Amino acid sequence: MLQLHYHPSDASLMPHIFLEELGVPFQLCLVDRAHNAQKSPEYLRLNPNGLIPVLQDGALVLYETPAILMHLADTHPQVHLLPALGTPERAQAYKWLTWLSNTLQATLVQYFYAERYVPAEGVADFRARTEARLAPMLDQLEAQLHSSGGPWLLGAHYSAADCMAFVLCCWTRNLQRPANSLPALGAYITHMRQRPAVQRAAATEQLQEAFFTRAA
Repeated sequence: MLQLHYHPSDASLMPHIFLEELGVPFQLCLVDRAHNAQKSPEYLRLNPNGLIPVLQDGALVLYETPAILMHLADTHPQVHLLPALGTPERAQAYKWLTWLSNTLQATLVQYFYAERYVPAEGVADFRARTEARLAPMLDQLEAQLHSSGGPWLLGAHYSAADCMAFVLCCWTRNLQRPANSLPALGAYITHMRQRPAVQRAAATEQLQEAFFTRAA
């Protein structure tokens, strides 16, 4: 059985939603971040980077969220959560999965964990500069939804990229200009929340309304 090592609301929510979309049996294995379980010897044998998530598929152990999503899509082609191999549409899916991980998510991590990058006295300025860098990235997503014709990131067909884009948009909820403040992205988040797979994953991870919307 597929096993996903996860922590609520972390990047593991992306493959968790994807697994719910697949409708196949899987097991969730909680990584207790409160006790630094992601740095334990047992977990580091799965992912030497000490990061979440990890997917175990039999003897195969995978980390890096885009790799997990692409593997699941490739091993469950009947669900059509990535375009056909060798097509321009598939290439666009690769582009967006990579951009979401390497550009948007990486920048969000810098925003949330600014203290890892600069001394304490520079955190506020670093975070403000990072937030300024995030604004055009959200504009890029907004423009993609317009140009693709929606309702999904790649156009008419829901894909693995939506699992990533949705969670990352939710992570922006407390920015001065969050994703849900933009017209197309706001509608997209609402549309995503209506998917039963998203609702099941959110219920299992006990995500509160505050995860999806700007905090009061």
